[in-house]
Amino acid sequence: MFPLKRDLVFFDVETTGLHVIRDRILQIAMIKYFKNGAAPEEVSMILNPGIPIAPEALAIHGIGPEQVANQPTFKEAAQKLYDFLGDADLAGYNSNRFDIPILAEEFARCGFDLDLDNRRQIDVQRIFYKMEPRTLKAAYQFYCNEELKDAHDALIDIRATVRVLEGQLEKYAGQDYINDDGEQIEAPVKPDTQALHDFTNDLKTLDATQRLKFNEQGEIVFNFGKFVGQTFEQVWQKESKYFQWILDKEFSFQVKALVKKFIESKKPV
Repeated sequence: MFPLKRDLVFFDVETTGLHVIRDRILQIAMIKYFKNGAAPEEVSMILNPGIPIAPEALAIHGIGPEQVANQPTFKEAAQKLYDFLGDADLAGYNSNRFDIPILAEEFARCGFDLDLDNRRQIDVQRIFYKMEPRTLKAAYQFYCNEELKDAHDALIDIRATVRVLEGQLEKYAGQDYINDDGEQIEAPVKPDTQALHDFTNDLKTLDATQRLKFNEQGEIVFNFGKFVGQTFEQVWQKESKYFQWILDKEFSFQVKALVKKFIESKKPV
């Protein structure tokens, strides 16, 4: 680690979902680097969040109710965690947008002030994104080894996009891809429209707004709101009026078409 003027804690959390206010931390891991050069110290804890774990979150981290059932709550662990942090600066990956805010919320509920105004915060993801920009201009430079001039003219941009895809097909020819679940996909970037479609789309999502998706059983489930993770059939049995509410609100035509089709299927023949 580089020389420090103040202790620096890298940390990561796993949570019940992605809402900074409503969701809770169920695992936290921290590594503390000391300004005096002492050996780093680590802390890792599983916590009982006290609320249900969203299916989407469970699919990512695999920490279910049985693992958290007999673990301490954040309130019970707060003093230990707060003492470990001390006055250290904070670092993580996507930490400025998620990990730090949700940790601050958890501490606040327990009467502790994380005092972010007096802590420097390093977000490693922001370094990555700023130094390796994901713009069309950056992609053109990377894959075509040329500078894109007059960017943001629609015709020039789309011609550049074609060139970028050609460069990608050449660069990744025969290269396998391993996804976040550790599954290997054999040479997905190839001159085949279906293969490129499959690789660049979430095949579990049914609409562009990602309001509906397939579960592991291939059933349509809600991906938002109070019925998140529940199937059409389950919600129909509980609150059939919910489907009409969707038709009356500002949802995409794709969502409304699927809802209409389902409603039609429930009408007596």
